[in-house]
Amino acid sequence: MGDGTGHVSRVADNIESIQLGMADELLRHVGDLADDPKATAPQLCYVVHRMAESLRDVTRTARSREARLPVPAYDDDPEEEVDEEEEGDEERGTDRGRTS
Repeated sequence: MGDGTGHVSRVADNIESIQLGMADELLRHVGDLADDPKATAPQLCYVVHRMAESLRDVTRTARSREARLPVPAYDDDPEEEVDEEEEGDEERGTDRGRTS
């Protein structure tokens, strides 16, 4: 809502930083557990649940940040550009696809 420098923004940034740090630690732990032939089903189930929680946090953060991005002033849709070019050709009475 604001310029991203207020108290609430700083608190949110801090929480996001903590969540990302926890996700990094979890990834290391998952790697170790996956490599351990003695890992039990309950241990693996527990870590999968923690991974799901972490992934939810990270995607929520990404979506929130994406929603705050400015809308680009240009359009990246190449299909639309082709359609506009074809419309311009029709208005001029030309057709690039046809050979005479």
